[in-house]
Amino acid sequence: MKRSPAVAGQFYYGNAQRLKGQVKQYIIEGAAKKKVIGILSPHAGLVYSGHVAGAVYSSIQFPETFIFLGPNHSGVGSMVSIMTSGEWEIPSAAFHIDEGLGKDIVQRSHYIAEDIQSHIHEHSIEVQLPFVSHFSDRVKIVPINIMRASLEECKEIGDNIAQAIKEVDYYVVIVASSDMSHYVSDAFAKRLDGLVINEILDLNPEGLYNIVRKERISMCGLLPATIMLHAAKRLGAKEARLIKYATSGDVSGDYEHVVGYAGVIIE
Repeated sequence: MKRSPAVAGQFYYGNAQRLKGQVKQYIIEGAAKKKVIGILSPHAGLVYSGHVAGAVYSSIQFPETFIFLGPNHSGVGSMVSIMTSGEWEIPSAAFHIDEGLGKDIVQRSHYIAEDIQSHIHEHSIEVQLPFVSHFSDRVKIVPINIMRASLEECKEIGDNIAQAIKEVDYYVVIVASSDMSHYVSDAFAKRLDGLVINEILDLNPEGLYNIVRKERISMCGLLPATIMLHAAKRLGAKEARLIKYATSGDVSGDYEHVVGYAGVIIE
Protein backbone atom coordinates (compact mmCIF):
# COMPACT_ATOMS: atom_id res chain seq x y z
CA MET A 1 0.00 0.00 0.00
CA LYS A 2 1.09 3.57 -0.70
CA ARG A 3 0.27 5.73 2.30
CA SER A 4 -0.44 9.27 1.08
CA PRO A 5 0.33 12.33 3.21
CA ALA A 6 -2.48 13.27 5.58
CA VAL A 7 -1.35 16.70 6.83
CA ALA A 8 0.60 18.18 3.90
CA GLY A 9 -0.45 21.78 3.51
CA GLN A 10 -1.49 21.91 7.17
CA PHE A 11 1.42 20.90 9.39
CA TYR A 12 3.98 21.67 6.67
CA TYR A 13 4.02 23.01 3.11
CA GLY A 14 2.28 20.80 0.59
CA ASN A 15 4.58 21.76 -2.28
CA ALA A 16 7.87 19.83 -2.57
CA GLN A 17 10.12 22.82 -3.20
CA ARG A 18 8.51 24.98 -0.55
CA LEU A 19 8.72 22.09 1.92
CA LYS A 20 12.42 21.59 1.23
CA GLY A 21 13.01 25.29 1.89
CA GLN A 22 10.91 25.19 5.04
CA VAL A 23 12.89 22.28 6.46
CA LYS A 24 16.26 23.73 5.46
CA GLN A 25 15.76 26.76 7.70
CA TYR A 26 15.58 24.44 10.72
CA ILE A 27 18.69 22.38 9.91
CA ILE A 28 21.90 23.16 11.80
CA GLU A 29 24.68 23.03 9.25
CA GLY A 30 27.97 21.66 10.55
CA ALA A 31 26.44 20.12 13.68
CA ALA A 32 28.44 17.21 15.14
CA LYS A 33 26.66 13.98 14.25
CA LYS A 34 26.43 11.15 16.79
CA LYS A 35 25.64 7.50 16.23
CA VAL A 36 22.55 7.07 18.38
CA ILE A 37 20.18 4.35 19.52
CA GLY A 38 17.09 6.48 19.87
CA ILE A 39 15.73 10.01 19.71
CA LEU A 40 12.76 11.99 21.00
CA SER A 41 11.38 14.46 18.45
CA PRO A 42 8.24 16.66 18.40
CA HIS A 43 5.46 16.50 15.81
CA ALA A 44 3.61 19.82 15.85
CA GLY A 45 3.29 22.06 12.83
CA LEU A 46 6.78 22.85 11.56
CA VAL A 47 6.33 26.56 12.21
CA TYR A 48 6.12 25.77 15.94
CA SER A 49 8.31 22.73 16.56
CA GLY A 50 10.41 22.47 13.40
CA HIS A 51 13.42 24.19 14.97
CA VAL A 52 13.50 21.53 17.73
CA ALA A 53 13.06 18.58 15.37
CA GLY A 54 15.61 20.06 12.97
CA ALA A 55 18.18 20.37 15.74
CA VAL A 56 17.70 16.70 16.67
CA TYR A 57 17.96 15.32 13.13
CA SER A 58 20.97 17.56 12.48
CA SER A 59 22.73 15.91 15.44
CA ILE A 60 22.62 12.24 14.38
CA GLN A 61 24.31 9.91 11.95
CA PHE A 62 21.59 8.64 9.65
CA PRO A 63 20.74 4.93 9.80
CA GLU A 64 19.55 2.53 7.14
CA THR A 65 16.18 2.24 8.93
CA PHE A 66 14.19 4.37 11.34
CA ILE A 67 11.65 2.67 13.59
CA PHE A 68 9.05 5.36 14.25
CA LEU A 69 6.92 5.14 17.39
CA GLY A 70 4.08 7.64 17.44
CA PRO A 71 0.97 8.22 19.53
CA ASN A 72 -2.40 7.44 17.98
CA HIS A 73 -4.36 10.70 18.29
CA SER A 74 -7.41 9.56 16.32
CA GLY A 75 -8.46 6.54 18.36
CA VAL A 76 -8.84 4.50 15.16
CA GLY A 77 -7.47 0.97 14.89
CA SER A 78 -5.61 -1.44 17.13
CA MET A 79 -4.03 -0.61 20.47
CA VAL A 80 -0.56 -0.90 18.91
CA SER A 81 -0.44 -0.83 15.11
CA ILE A 82 2.32 -1.49 12.60
CA MET A 83 2.63 -1.35 8.83
CA THR A 84 5.04 -3.99 7.50
CA SER A 85 4.86 -3.31 3.76
CA GLY A 86 4.31 -0.53 1.28
CA GLU A 87 5.63 3.02 1.29
CA TRP A 88 4.89 6.40 2.81
CA GLU A 89 4.79 9.53 0.68
CA ILE A 90 5.33 13.17 1.51
CA PRO A 91 5.55 15.92 -1.13
CA SER A 92 9.35 15.79 -1.22
CA ALA A 93 10.02 12.03 -0.99
CA ALA A 94 8.69 8.48 -0.65
CA PHE A 95 9.97 6.01 1.94
CA HIS A 96 9.82 2.24 1.64
CA ILE A 97 8.92 0.20 4.70
CA ASP A 98 11.61 -2.20 5.95
CA GLU A 99 9.52 -5.34 5.51
CA GLY A 100 11.96 -7.78 7.06
CA LEU A 101 12.44 -5.81 10.26
CA GLY A 102 8.77 -4.90 10.52
CA LYS A 103 7.60 -8.50 10.15
CA ASP A 104 10.17 -9.69 12.69
CA ILE A 105 8.91 -7.15 15.23
CA VAL A 106 5.25 -8.10 14.81
CA GLN A 107 6.05 -11.82 15.00
CA ARG A 108 7.83 -11.33 18.31
CA SER A 109 5.11 -9.30 20.00
CA HIS A 110 1.82 -10.30 21.63
CA TYR A 111 0.62 -6.70 21.47
CA ILE A 112 1.48 -5.32 18.02
CA ALA A 113 -1.04 -5.86 15.22
CA GLU A 114 -0.71 -5.21 11.50
CA ASP A 115 -3.19 -2.38 10.94
CA ILE A 116 -3.09 0.12 8.11
CA GLN A 117 -6.23 2.06 9.07
CA SER A 118 -4.73 3.52 12.23
CA HIS A 119 -1.93 5.13 10.19
CA ILE A 120 -3.91 6.72 7.36
CA HIS A 121 -4.88 9.97 9.13
CA GLU A 122 -2.28 10.03 11.95
CA HIS A 123 0.28 12.86 11.77
CA SER A 124 2.79 12.03 14.52
CA ILE A 125 5.07 9.92 12.30
CA GLU A 126 4.40 11.77 9.06
CA VAL A 127 5.69 15.06 10.45
CA GLN A 128 9.11 13.46 11.07
CA LEU A 129 9.58 12.55 7.41
CA PRO A 130 10.35 15.99 5.93
CA PHE A 131 13.44 16.12 8.18
CA VAL A 132 14.47 12.62 7.18
CA SER A 133 14.12 13.45 3.50
CA HIS A 134 16.42 16.47 3.89
CA PHE A 135 19.30 14.14 4.71
CA SER A 136 18.34 10.97 2.84
CA ASP A 137 15.61 9.59 0.61
CA ARG A 138 17.06 6.07 0.80
CA VAL A 139 16.25 5.46 4.45
CA LYS A 140 13.65 2.77 5.15
CA ILE A 141 11.06 3.08 7.88
CA VAL A 142 9.02 0.90 10.25
CA PRO A 143 5.92 2.87 11.38
CA ILE A 144 4.28 1.87 14.67
CA ASN A 145 1.64 3.87 16.50
CA ILE A 146 0.39 3.31 20.02
CA MET A 147 -3.08 4.09 21.34
CA ARG A 148 -2.92 2.31 24.69
CA ALA A 149 -0.42 0.19 26.62
CA SER A 150 0.40 -0.54 30.24
CA LEU A 151 3.90 -0.07 31.62
CA GLU A 152 4.44 -3.83 31.45
CA GLU A 153 3.26 -3.92 27.83
CA CYS A 154 5.57 -1.01 26.95
CA LYS A 155 8.48 -2.96 28.41
CA GLU A 156 7.65 -6.09 26.43
CA ILE A 157 7.20 -4.16 23.20
CA GLY A 158 10.50 -2.37 23.79
CA ASP A 159 12.21 -5.68 24.43
CA ASN A 160 10.71 -7.14 21.24
CA ILE A 161 11.95 -4.18 19.19
CA ALA A 162 15.42 -4.43 20.71
CA GLN A 163 15.62 -8.15 19.98
CA ALA A 164 14.61 -7.59 16.36
CA ILE A 165 17.23 -4.86 15.94
CA LYS A 166 19.91 -7.17 17.34
CA GLU A 167 19.14 -9.66 14.56
CA VAL A 168 19.98 -7.27 11.71
CA ASP A 169 23.47 -6.29 10.61
CA TYR A 170 22.71 -2.66 9.83
CA TYR A 171 22.22 0.57 11.76
CA VAL A 172 18.71 1.25 13.09
CA VAL A 173 17.47 4.26 15.07
CA ILE A 174 14.27 4.30 17.16
CA VAL A 175 12.31 7.57 17.05
CA ALA A 176 9.74 8.41 19.73
CA SER A 177 7.46 11.13 18.38
CA SER A 178 5.99 13.33 21.10
CA ASP A 179 5.02 16.81 22.09
CA MET A 180 5.20 17.67 25.77
CA SER A 181 2.73 19.64 27.94
CA HIS A 182 -0.33 20.96 26.10
CA TYR A 183 -2.22 24.25 26.56
CA VAL A 184 -0.86 25.37 29.90
CA SER A 185 1.14 28.46 30.78
CA ASP A 186 4.75 28.66 29.64
CA ALA A 187 6.05 28.57 33.20
CA PHE A 188 3.88 25.59 34.13
CA ALA A 189 4.87 23.72 30.96
CA LYS A 190 8.55 24.23 31.69
CA ARG A 191 8.15 22.96 35.25
CA LEU A 192 6.20 19.85 34.24
CA ASP A 193 8.29 19.14 31.16
CA GLY A 194 11.42 19.46 33.28
CA LEU A 195 10.19 16.53 35.38
CA VAL A 196 9.67 14.46 32.23
CA ILE A 197 13.00 15.40 30.68
CA ASN A 198 14.86 14.48 33.85
CA GLU A 199 13.45 10.94 33.73
CA ILE A 200 14.36 10.61 30.06
CA LEU A 201 17.90 11.86 30.68
CA ASP A 202 18.18 9.32 33.50
CA LEU A 203 17.14 6.59 31.02
CA ASN A 204 14.31 5.70 33.38
CA PRO A 205 11.23 4.46 31.47
CA GLU A 206 9.39 3.47 34.64
CA GLY A 207 10.06 6.88 36.17
CA LEU A 208 8.89 8.59 32.99
CA TYR A 209 5.66 6.60 32.83
CA ASN A 210 4.90 7.11 36.52
CA ILE A 211 5.65 10.86 36.72
CA VAL A 212 3.46 11.61 33.71
CA ARG A 213 0.59 9.61 35.23
CA LYS A 214 1.10 11.03 38.73
CA GLU A 215 1.32 14.68 37.67
CA ARG A 216 -1.23 14.29 34.85
CA ILE A 217 1.18 15.75 32.34
CA SER A 218 -0.38 16.00 28.90
CA MET A 219 2.59 14.48 27.04
CA CYS A 220 0.92 12.80 24.06
CA GLY A 221 3.87 10.52 23.24
CA LEU A 222 4.35 9.03 26.68
CA LEU A 223 3.91 5.46 25.43
CA PRO A 224 6.24 5.82 22.42
CA ALA A 225 8.89 7.42 24.65
CA THR A 226 8.54 4.72 27.30
CA ILE A 227 8.88 1.96 24.70
CA MET A 228 11.85 3.70 23.08
CA LEU A 229 13.66 3.97 26.41
CA HIS A 230 13.07 0.31 27.24
CA ALA A 231 14.39 -0.73 23.83
CA ALA A 232 17.36 1.62 24.06
CA LYS A 233 18.38 0.23 27.44
CA ARG A 234 18.20 -3.32 26.08
CA LEU A 235 20.45 -2.17 23.26
CA GLY A 236 23.04 -0.82 25.68
CA ALA A 237 22.20 2.86 25.97
CA LYS A 238 24.47 4.70 28.38
CA GLU A 239 23.63 8.37 27.98
CA ALA A 240 20.85 10.74 26.97
CA ARG A 241 21.33 14.37 26.00
CA LEU A 242 18.82 17.20 25.65
CA ILE A 243 19.44 18.88 22.29
CA LYS A 244 16.78 21.57 22.53
CA TYR A 245 13.65 22.53 24.46
CA ALA A 246 11.11 25.21 23.49
CA THR A 247 7.44 26.04 23.70
CA SER A 248 4.99 27.32 21.12
CA GLY A 249 5.00 30.64 22.95
CA ASP A 250 8.46 31.31 21.54
CA VAL A 251 6.82 31.52 18.10
CA SER A 252 3.25 32.63 18.78
CA GLY A 253 3.96 35.10 21.58
CA ASP A 254 1.11 33.53 23.58
CA TYR A 255 2.70 32.37 26.82
CA GLU A 256 -0.57 31.53 28.56
CA HIS A 257 -1.52 28.55 26.36
CA VAL A 258 1.59 26.77 25.10
CA VAL A 259 2.69 23.34 23.92
CA GLY A 260 6.16 22.15 24.90
CA TYR A 261 8.69 20.51 22.59
CA ALA A 262 11.79 18.54 23.55
CA GLY A 263 14.49 17.03 21.36
CA VAL A 264 16.64 14.32 22.95
CA ILE A 265 19.22 11.87 21.66
CA ILE A 266 20.00 8.51 23.31
CA GLU A 267 23.46 7.00 22.87
